[in-house]
Amino acid sequence: MITFIVCLAALIVAYFTYGKYLEKVCGIDAANPVPSKTMYDGVDYIPMPRWKVFLIQLLNIAGLGPIFGALLGAAYGPVAFLWITLGGIFMGAMHDFISGVISLKSNGQSLPEIIGSYLGNGTRTFMRIFSVLLMVLVGAVFMSQPAELIASNISIPSLEVQVFSGMSWELVAVLAVILVYYILATLLPIDKLIGRIYPLFGIALLVMAVSILYILLVHSDTYMIPELTSLENQIADSDKFPIVPMLFTTIACGAISGFHATQSPMMARCMTSEKQSRSIFYGAMIAESIVALIWAAIGMAFWGGVDGLNAAIAEYGGSAAKMVDVITSTTMGSVVATFVLVGVVGCAITSGDTAFRCARLIVADIFGIEQKNLLKRVYVSLPLFAVALFIIFALPFQTIWSYFAWCNQTLAVITLWCITVYLFKNGKPIVIGSLPALVMTYVCSSYIFISPMMCGMENRTLAYILGAVLTLLIAAAVHVKAKGK
Repeated sequence: MITFIVCLAALIVAYFTYGKYLEKVCGIDAANPVPSKTMYDGVDYIPMPRWKVFLIQLLNIAGLGPIFGALLGAAYGPVAFLWITLGGIFMGAMHDFISGVISLKSNGQSLPEIIGSYLGNGTRTFMRIFSVLLMVLVGAVFMSQPAELIASNISIPSLEVQVFSGMSWELVAVLAVILVYYILATLLPIDKLIGRIYPLFGIALLVMAVSILYILLVHSDTYMIPELTSLENQIADSDKFPIVPMLFTTIACGAISGFHATQSPMMARCMTSEKQSRSIFYGAMIAESIVALIWAAIGMAFWGGVDGLNAAIAEYGGSAAKMVDVITSTTMGSVVATFVLVGVVGCAITSGDTAFRCARLIVADIFGIEQKNLLKRVYVSLPLFAVALFIIFALPFQTIWSYFAWCNQTLAVITLWCITVYLFKNGKPIVIGSLPALVMTYVCSSYIFISPMMCGMENRTLAYILGAVLTLLIAAAVHVKAKGK
């Protein structure tokens, strides 16, 4: 319990200390104009109140990652607490804050355009393709998993017959409903649907976090949270899944997630003052880290320790959705459990819808397609949904999630190097961005050589050396690019 409380306190304190420091570094000034006023279009550039923008940002970024990822990542042991806390403060929240501020100061530009400004046109082209594909992948993940959760909590015998890809008509029906919502959320002005429905999901998210925290604090004798006494890897198959790099990709949302940087420009287009940046960008990420910390703790505590959690993961076939269902239905009454499940589903759905919306905006920026016209928004959006549906029906969830995890952190790496160059160009302390960039570059580089989904090298020493060499080469390339521009 002590480790958990210390980490929770550290996250809260960081918002008022390190977050404040980053404000000074970035030169936040309330007098500076903001895109919602200078670029108003009534669709994407719309001024909205701070509380609403914060909730949308939080729900945009707090997808399944801080719940499912934290639950599965807790299998590595209490070391997960350390990664969530330090990663959230010095990597994730910094990453979200500075990338959001850059967009805010650049007329709400999408991430690929921002990265292109600092890392060159070649990187811009790559990022345009990579970001769109990642957004569609995120949309697919966050469409299938909430559908599975909802379908598992309803029972219509006539619709439980399996059809294709192992899916029942029941699941297909839920997928169809979510798809319709996603289409509407992608096409309509941001204040018409997203701006109105998100506060409801926000309440559910709050109830979810507070309920689980209450269980952990009040029933600490029943649900005992392990303490961090070493950096030991406690996952069932530790040889196959070493802490570096696997923990750093398993727990992304809650620590650092490249996906977040794609979402921030949407909110940058709705803010009414630069002074809102810390609460919306840094604060939302800190809140997500707290959610991840809580779910990692209940994952270890509910099953009587890390060994019990590993056994549960094996029992449920790695389905975090089923594990969440078991935790909520066991620890709290049906009413509260329903709210918690709504919060979980809401986290997923409210990331999936904005993933597609973000993909639409990136494609529109690439081809210079104005988005005031509804028909043009439809033309851009329909192919994105078609690809997402193909992914859902063609690939198993575990495969989708594994590739998403690496792609997500790779995007974070590129964004961190962009932040580093931004700091360098503006005469700011580059260590703020360069140190996290080096760490995450090494994580993603070593993942290529170690992960069974990629090279799967058995010689770990060589794999780590190759990861280090690739990291140094990337750092050198960024250095040359920064000096040369």
